[in-house]
Amino acid sequence: MRWFLRLPLFVVLMGLGAGAMILPALFGLAVRDYATARIFLYTALLLIGLTGLVGLATQRPPGPTRPHNQLMALVAAFVFLPVMLAAPVVQAVPDTTLLNAYFEMLSSLTTTGATVFETQDRLPDAVHLWRVLVGWLGGALMWIAAIAVLAPVDLGGYEVTARLSGARSLQNQQIQRIADPAERLISFALAFAPIYGFLTMLLWVILILTGQPPFLAISYAMSTLATSGILPVTHTLDLGFPSEVAIFLFFYFALSRRTFSTDQRRDNLPIFQDPEIRLAGIILLVLPVLLFLRHWIGASEVAEGEDLRSAARALWGSLFSVASFLTTTGFESADWQLARNWSGLRTPGLILMGLAILGGGVATTAGGIKLLRVFALYKHGMREIERLVHPSSVGGSGLAARQIRRQGAQIAWIFFMLFAMSLAAITTALALSGLTFEAAISLSIAGLTNTGPIAQIALDSPISYAVLPDMAKIVLMVAMVMGRLEMLAIIALLNPNLWRR
Repeated sequence: MRWFLRLPLFVVLMGLGAGAMILPALFGLAVRDYATARIFLYTALLLIGLTGLVGLATQRPPGPTRPHNQLMALVAAFVFLPVMLAAPVVQAVPDTTLLNAYFEMLSSLTTTGATVFETQDRLPDAVHLWRVLVGWLGGALMWIAAIAVLAPVDLGGYEVTARLSGARSLQNQQIQRIADPAERLISFALAFAPIYGFLTMLLWVILILTGQPPFLAISYAMSTLATSGILPVTHTLDLGFPSEVAIFLFFYFALSRRTFSTDQRRDNLPIFQDPEIRLAGIILLVLPVLLFLRHWIGASEVAEGEDLRSAARALWGSLFSVASFLTTTGFESADWQLARNWSGLRTPGLILMGLAILGGGVATTAGGIKLLRVFALYKHGMREIERLVHPSSVGGSGLAARQIRRQGAQIAWIFFMLFAMSLAAITTALALSGLTFEAAISLSIAGLTNTGPIAQIALDSPISYAVLPDMAKIVLMVAMVMGRLEMLAIIALLNPNLWRR
């Protein structure tokens, strides 16, 4: 344990990535794809040896690390680690380029799920497993890093509930004086990795029991828990109603951090009183009903509204797709296509984009703005409307609620504006690379919210990542990293106070 504590986080991630290549090698051996198995095995052995040498050369002396070191390690992981992860892909898929392989691995690591392989039959099953596995590991990395790295410095959404605006509370300062960030990271990894793995295995078993092949079942399970949407098939699910229900239930873990951990900042409310869960429940209740009514009116116009079975399937397709894009997973139910055909209306792509922008819960694998920030802005807006009617009124609900309505709403608004400016900048850069405005805005949202399937589902004409110019791919890669780490975390690295801690 002491030896691991003295290793930089980036080196540990290198070792985990190299060791994970053993699994596709074993899978290739099991399906008798010996050429692909050798590629992954030899690459794993080479990179494990390289990681060992780098670890011996970069061991730090005993003593606590600083929070900014972990933030820098996360940035380095998303920038440099995909190069290592892409090494076996370049060898196993000879007709691809290093840029495409890097794009694919960065998309998987950031749980974006944007793929440059149009015809996925050209990829061996071991490579498909590697894509899904990298996405699953990327989700686990952000799941743990959000609590162990971003929470102590009031980032990643935790700044909304911070007791002091622009600084940590006195209690957190005292904790940080005695808690080494490296020890904290390992402690939370040991605590949450088994939960993450158990939930994945549980969904895998459930999907197998519902009749899915084991390989497809594990792909769906990993992609659902990581909200990556990475699959060896199309993003349109055709699994049957029981399998879709199972996946839908596991979207729950991307809606709030309270689903798998207690809130260390505030009093522990019951799970159904959590603002993120309640806000997500309202969205999942209201929006599918509105979409259903929209479909129902369209169906009545074409005299097909009396088919109750089609109506029920259309309602389910709307509910599943809303939950999928709210958690930034990007799965499309087979019944969503049925709802479109049943109603005769076009796909409401802007609604799916808006759901992806809202995102899931804080400290989860979901991307987007996050529900807690949206809740803070909502509470602030309600309070301002109340003050218009009663200017001398005093807001209640306690100190924590007032904190969210004031400083929490302020920092949430700052993040929202940063997201809007980032969206405008990425859209402009993509437009300058030769894309149309609709394609540029769709790809920008896909990158910043880490919801890659938006490009294939939200617009009338699907956008292929494979035919994008190289400059557009580079811009999208920057957007993926910005969306995964969030602009506040990147800007925080420029704060001198963080480096003095």
